[in-house]
Amino acid sequence: MVFRRSARRMRWLGCYRLGPIWKALLVFVVIAFAGQLLGVIFNKSWMQPERPQSLYSLPSDNTQGSSLGSCQPHIHIMFLKTHKTASSTVLNLLYRFGEERDLKFALPLGYQFGYPLPFIAQRVKGYKSPHVGEFDIMGNHMRFNKPEVEKVMPPDTFYFSILRDPVALAESSYAYYKNVAPAFRRAKGLGDFADNPYKYYDPRLRNNHYARNLMWFDFGLDHTANFSLALAKRGVAAVRRNFKLILLSEYFDQSMVLLRHALCWPLDAVVSFSLNARQQVPTGRSAWVGKLIAPLALTDKQRVKLREWNALDWHLYQAFNLTFWQEVERFGRSRMETEVALLRTKREVLTRICLRDGGRPIEAGRIRDKTIRPFQSGLVKILGYELQSGLNNATWEACLRMIRPEIQYKDLLDLRQFPRAQQPSFAGGPPLKRESSILRADDHGGKRLVEKDWDGTIMFRNQSLEQADSKVRLR
Repeated sequence: MVFRRSARRMRWLGCYRLGPIWKALLVFVVIAFAGQLLGVIFNKSWMQPERPQSLYSLPSDNTQGSSLGSCQPHIHIMFLKTHKTASSTVLNLLYRFGEERDLKFALPLGYQFGYPLPFIAQRVKGYKSPHVGEFDIMGNHMRFNKPEVEKVMPPDTFYFSILRDPVALAESSYAYYKNVAPAFRRAKGLGDFADNPYKYYDPRLRNNHYARNLMWFDFGLDHTANFSLALAKRGVAAVRRNFKLILLSEYFDQSMVLLRHALCWPLDAVVSFSLNARQQVPTGRSAWVGKLIAPLALTDKQRVKLREWNALDWHLYQAFNLTFWQEVERFGRSRMETEVALLRTKREVLTRICLRDGGRPIEAGRIRDKTIRPFQSGLVKILGYELQSGLNNATWEACLRMIRPEIQYKDLLDLRQFPRAQQPSFAGGPPLKRESSILRADDHGGKRLVEKDWDGTIMFRNQSLEQADSKVRLR
């Protein structure tokens, strides 16, 4: 039985095109994987949902697989989840790692930590509660505020984040926040916006931070400031002081290798599927999602203009792009290529085991299990996955964790940490009843907010975004 399944996986990987040495190597890897998988399936501990087992551990040596010698894995981790940078995929692997080890998550009362207001510790659910104790992992959206984060996370916390080329980020941000940011809403298309951003952009309007220097904003810096080299250098220095590692979205697999070595995690822990991806709009064509929108395609001149418009973000990205490749050089190019190849092989094997249609993401409406449909926002469709049919319970649960959308995963973790605060659900992970922890009051158009903790205690009344922004200074 194991041999037949292994043979099928070999055909999936296209081994009939490879030479005899590579065939032998891949036979060994896949058979080893099958043995490991069977060990998981027949291990009784898979019946304990609070400590789920990992599906994808493959035997390998200490430099590439389950351990990194004598170092101890980091479990105190703070991830600044920047917008539209593949950060949802990173958060998923943090959720999985913490869930498998029964770690405590610093979770927001809703789905973000009061964003776009600067983060404050009281927005963490159960903060200072005697029933929670120490938090291990924090990673939901926030506008970074280091002194307040330090009130929540332990002193030995590992801080990291991820960046993306500002032009690619602008394309994604425009598609996702077209109806949210006034600057985008008024423009006919991203190219139209790039040609004359000052025509559409007003920094005083709420949610226009999505339209300029969005990464700079997420790091808690003043995104509306006029660019100067001195200011840009101070911002980069502040990020370097606060974060031990900055990843790059464009080099995601290399980033995962650097991350797992920095955290002393097994390579298996950073194998992932791309989450929260948007449906691509063909160049020169319009997409229709409720109404027609202009194409997202840009000319070379417009791309230059977007970099100039997002000059603070562009300087930040260039600085840490240089740092990133310096880290790769220290790690070793050949060593990096080897680990990236192994990571991709493991991802391919898991794709064949877990996902239908060859692992191609599909529109949410085509996903038959409504509980794993991704949240939709903006004028393009956010894609998700369907699991293979006929998976046994342990394999199904492990695969499900890899594709579970961010909102549903946060609900599940929330329920486990605060079982009295929500209605119970069954093991399949259906949508959980969402409690409204934010009560809106009619004060100047509903801008005043009253926030409650999970036990109903009123914590504070929010200041306005304008008041908060006036207090943000470059640290």
